[in-house]
Amino acid sequence: MTVSVKLSLYQIPDLSGMSIYQEMYNYREDNANYERITEWMWFSYFSFRRYGMGNKENKQNKSSRKEEKREDQEKQQDKEQHRDERIEANGQVTLDENDKHHKIHLITIIGEIEGHDNLSSSSKTTKYEHVLPQLAAIEDSKDIDGVLILLNTMGGDVEAGLAIAEMIASISKPTISLVLGGSHSIGVPIAVSTDYSYIVPTGTMVIHPVRLTGMVIGVQQTFDYFRQIQNRITGFVCEHCKISKARIEELMMETGVLTKDVGTILVGQEAVEEGIICEVGGIKDAIARLHEMIDRRLASGNGGCGSRTADTK
Repeated sequence: MTVSVKLSLYQIPDLSGMSIYQEMYNYREDNANYERITEWMWFSYFSFRRYGMGNKENKQNKSSRKEEKREDQEKQQDKEQHRDERIEANGQVTLDENDKHHKIHLITIIGEIEGHDNLSSSSKTTKYEHVLPQLAAIEDSKDIDGVLILLNTMGGDVEAGLAIAEMIASISKPTISLVLGGSHSIGVPIAVSTDYSYIVPTGTMVIHPVRLTGMVIGVQQTFDYFRQIQNRITGFVCEHCKISKARIEELMMETGVLTKDVGTILVGQEAVEEGIICEVGGIKDAIARLHEMIDRRLASGNGGCGSRTADTK
């Protein structure tokens, strides 16, 4: 038996915004074929509807993913721009893209450490009024896990340099210093103020007596004041490294090393052998050691605040 089918058009709306036109008429009744044809028509209808809505959802998902990707790119660009601005403004940046998810704050001590008077605009300087508030913010922050100090300084103002060194020494979070080109004069106390210190093989440290620029009154009280300042410096250095006070004063008064000055130049391994610096190494060694110290601190339960992390000096 056969079924004669002809499709005339009437509209069946659906939610996807499309339409299917269908009607059967002028047929001879045959239940088996009729049901098969009806089943095929409805299967085609729902398949078409699902396909159309699926395409629409896919387009929406693709559009959403593109928007999220664009927003992520904008956030990354803003982050990099902010990082570049911080580096340009004060030589500081937060290192937070490591596998351990530690946040390490990087501080650079470069050029001359500026005191209470502004140096010329042509001089590279480290301003203590920038460094001290940042160190206080690091200690107060629950997000910063450790501090890395990079030094390439000729020295500078004694009061400002000791203030920075004392601030670093009093931070409860793990700290590492790395001497690069040099850490001379008052840069020595800053280099030894951290929990652990490194110096590159070609890095240098100049150790010399206290100097004073400007007018000097030639009386006993002036020399006593010089001695007091020098004792403050040597006392701090000896407290934070292995060198003895007698030995550091001997290096200060050496006359056979500097042709136009009194003092000693220590290069790389020599600074380690004298007990001033802990180890010869570079940036990878310093960061690796800092990650280890942070892990130990977190494991000991002092993740938010607490006692200063002990490390071998």
